[in-house]
Amino acid sequence: MATDGLPKTAPRYFAGHGSYDHRTLAYDLHLAYDPAAGRLEGRVHIRAVAERTLRQIRLDLAKLSVHEALVDGAAVRPGRKGHKLLLSVPRPIPADTSFTLEIGYGGRPGPVRTPFGQIGWDRTGDAHGGTMVAAQPLGAPSWFPCNDRPDDKAEFTFRVTVPRGHQALANGALLERRTSDTTECWTYHHGGPMAPYLAALYTGRFAHETWQATDSATGRPVTGRNAYPVHLSGQARHDLGRQPEMFETFTRWFGPYPFETYGAVVVDADLDQPVENQTASVFGRNHIDGERTWETLVAHELVHQWYGNSVGLRDWRDIWLNEGFATYGEWLWSEHIGEDSADTIARAAWHTLARQGTGLRIADPGPDRIFDDRVYNRGACTLHALRLTMGDDRFFAMLRGWHHAHRGESVDTAAFIAHADRAMPRAVEPLLRAWLYDTCLPPLPPPEPGNARS
Repeated sequence: MATDGLPKTAPRYFAGHGSYDHRTLAYDLHLAYDPAAGRLEGRVHIRAVAERTLRQIRLDLAKLSVHEALVDGAAVRPGRKGHKLLLSVPRPIPADTSFTLEIGYGGRPGPVRTPFGQIGWDRTGDAHGGTMVAAQPLGAPSWFPCNDRPDDKAEFTFRVTVPRGHQALANGALLERRTSDTTECWTYHHGGPMAPYLAALYTGRFAHETWQATDSATGRPVTGRNAYPVHLSGQARHDLGRQPEMFETFTRWFGPYPFETYGAVVVDADLDQPVENQTASVFGRNHIDGERTWETLVAHELVHQWYGNSVGLRDWRDIWLNEGFATYGEWLWSEHIGEDSADTIARAAWHTLARQGTGLRIADPGPDRIFDDRVYNRGACTLHALRLTMGDDRFFAMLRGWHHAHRGESVDTAAFIAHADRAMPRAVEPLLRAWLYDTCLPPLPPPEPGNARS
């Protein structure tokens, strides 16, 4: 086996991003953003552990310039190679040894070019120079130095200074807001653990709403916070208004909510799709119309907090574990509110998949097709086939057990197959392998009456 745990015959998707030389424990980001100039000045303190003897530390950073770097407090000369930041250490760092990095950097951030278009830090249509981050899968280096792997999760602290009258929103809980004559500093902390691509920052001027919900699995009260452009306040309050009900329903189905808070941020820009940034999902203004037209996407991003964010990916090849689960969450929500049942939606999706033809293994779709609609819909059909085979009680207990067993961890398809197989007296591995690895589309099991969730 390779050192990253993947077979040598299965190279990691996007292997140019991230390093397996170290794992990150925490990022502490001090950022100052000037919307008039579009400039970001940053200083990040990183705590990490060497996975092997280190003579050089490699991080990912695009476009922004580094003017200072320290390793364990000693100044080092930063080098660059493409989007890689290279730091030669004063003396070798032995394996299993913790170390610290401090990096001062700055410039005009912007999205980075990826196989999926321009992704990462971007400006919005906010007249006051608002910004947003939607970094999945490769956009995190657009705004801070990081080990850009989906399985390198860490704790995050954000201290963000913006002009007075502007706001800064980031992952986790707001700890402090300090105001001076000319600036405001917003401090957030998120214990995570969180992958770099899920880290988020939004700046600009927003209207705010707070909501309360109860975690049905624990009885714990949770405070949610939404933010949106003032001119969309009425529509956004309505379109996001069932989040507390979603929260209480999903905690019954999936188990305890894994984080300290949750909220939705609507930015003054059109987005192709919302993005499930951890604890702070982002929606475009085009997803808000006051009619709840896009409510299934509100459900989709909330489901990701369990499946995709808390239980994350070892590698992008396993993205069906994110998107298939969240898509099935949409179908379950439709069933819950008395619209189309999950079975009705699954059978319609199956016919669409059949017309689209074969040729895609959703558990290994290829790096250029991780966002193919078939990964989402066949992934959700896989879960529906499993539900019909297992029965509701066993199926939902299996989902809760999957999150409970791997909360905060990174997983792969093989682990899920083994988990589901253990939950049934008879093997479900052949069913799952057919749905996940065969290019031919398997049939859905026949529907069973009375399987709707309440």
